[in-house]
Amino acid sequence: MDVLLRRKGDAGWHTNQNLGGSEEKCRLNEGEIRMAKKMGLNPKSLIKNIPSPREQWKHPVKIWIREIYEERHRNKENRTGETPYG
Repeated sequence: MDVLLRRKGDAGWHTNQNLGGSEEKCRLNEGEIRMAKKMGLNPKSLIKNIPSPREQWKHPVKIWIREIYEERHRNKENRTGETPYG
């Protein structure tokens, strides 16, 4: 029996399961999964954003996650006037 562990901010990520296949389907590494968790994205939303062959304008999920993460940190940096790295 799998134990589903959820913490605040995990948004559907289950530690003892394979993330619903999202890491394989989206070809994500641990850093990208960590970024997605930090932003509150869940595995279902990642799988839904995989571009189809007709959506050639759309970036792959791993690039999309990085772009959103960097944009949010840039916006946070502009609001506070400090860098998030110290």
